[in-house]
Amino acid sequence: MIRGTRMRFGIALVVALASAGIAAGCGGGGGGDNDLGLIESGTLTIGSDIPYPPFESGTDPSNYKGYDIDIVNEIAKRIDLTPKIVDTAFPTIFIHLAQGQFDMVASSTTITPARQKEVDFSQGYYETDQSLTVKEGSDIKSVDDLPGKTVGAQKATTGASYAEGKTDAASVRTYGEVDDAFNALEAGQVDAVINDFSSSEDAVNSKPGLVIVQRIVTREVYGLAFQNGATKLEDEVNGALSDMKDDGTFTQIYQKWFHQKPPASVLNATEPNP
Repeated sequence: MIRGTRMRFGIALVVALASAGIAAGCGGGGGGDNDLGLIESGTLTIGSDIPYPPFESGTDPSNYKGYDIDIVNEIAKRIDLTPKIVDTAFPTIFIHLAQGQFDMVASSTTITPARQKEVDFSQGYYETDQSLTVKEGSDIKSVDDLPGKTVGAQKATTGASYAEGKTDAASVRTYGEVDDAFNALEAGQVDAVINDFSSSEDAVNSKPGLVIVQRIVTREVYGLAFQNGATKLEDEVNGALSDMKDDGTFTQIYQKWFHQKPPASVLNATEPNP
């Protein structure tokens, strides 16, 4: 069911078509969802880089799980669409969005001014910082110890941007998947990894011998991404997110994955906040 002004617009359109003698039919699932510019009527096609736990993980769509997955599944339900998640490498995810391979991106994506030139974003739904992870026993204790060292990061992420632009590391090696960066750290191919804090927490919990030595305060905000100009779909998603925040569903999902209540800044977010 399309919300608010979108519903009124859909009704007016049907009346106008009927008066012109044109038979108008409803799209599958959402009655008028073609107004949202969807790739497939009745389906919300979502690009996501999997795995990136605890936000998204799994081996195929039947068992995808994570914070982002729960958020978009609930959004899709509230706007009467069937979610379809497409696993896509993060370095090319915005290119594929622009090419129309999916309607929306849900992939732990930090809202930045540079990205806002390429895509539109929903209101914020998660806040994070960067982190510095090393092997236990390393002499690296903070980013101040990175001169002469090799740092790993996932390609095209804010972690890679931080490593390349705000440290004095001797070199930065980027990887298509963040897990490859942590594997390289375990193997001694890099000296440290810079990555989003919550994702790094998950990595050190599953990889004995790795430890986070610094939380790098960057105050990043995640948003869901859309093609520039896809305002009708963006409005529907933002409306669903706002309702989830108001009725407690958002808090339940947040607590499920992070074992604490979301900060007030996230609960009160109504606009992108780079």
